[in-house]
Amino acid sequence: MADAATTVQVSALAHMLQFGDSMFPIGGFAFSSGLESAVQKGAVTDASTLLAFTRTAVEQAARGDGIALVAAHRAAMAGDVTELIRIDEAVYARKLSDEARTMSVRMGRKFTEMGVHVLGAPLLHAWHDCIRKGQGHGCYPVALAINFAVQALSERHAFAVHQYGIAASILGAALRLMKVSHLDTQKVLYELSGDIETAYERAAKARLTDMSGYAPLMEILAAVHIKAHVRLFMN
Repeated sequence: MADAATTVQVSALAHMLQFGDSMFPIGGFAFSSGLESAVQKGAVTDASTLLAFTRTAVEQAARGDGIALVAAHRAAMAGDVTELIRIDEAVYARKLSDEARTMSVRMGRKFTEMGVHVLGAPLLHAWHDCIRKGQGHGCYPVALAINFAVQALSERHAFAVHQYGIAASILGAALRLMKVSHLDTQKVLYELSGDIETAYERAAKARLTDMSGYAPLMEILAAVHIKAHVRLFMN
């Protein structure tokens, strides 16, 4: 028979897998993170260029939203709603394209609603109220951080789920947009997952003001997607 400590660890893992599932019903599957335009414009054509595109996306996320997520998790552990609002604003302000803002806000608000319904934690209710009153935008990294904090799941695990989710959503979109196999996408995902620990260590030492990202081609592709006449994914 498993001891109590093992049972708690397994339950925590199950909860992390549930809320970290790339198919968790918050709408992430409806966005391609700019990949659709990259494929249409010939910037991504095969498994090799898909790897490069996805690596850029997760690195950019680690240096931006990833830092905010760690900060938000620490604020959530302290029950500091004012700080959560400040972090949420910093995330929103750094989204250069309308598509990136829309994706973050829609997913974050739906994630918060789901957390309120499933977990019912007071801090989740408080954050949901902030969003409804217009005090916060409800960006996804903040919602994920609060969700994990109220479950006593670590910031390290929250960061891993965030980074994995970015890569998984892009690779899932790739399967619908280009000639690439499940074998190819799984190999890419495995390779990129190996970088998460290093990225977390960097984000854990950073300040909120260190949030940055420089990937101009990806920003341009996101802008192009908004004006596209034919789209499989939302903007």
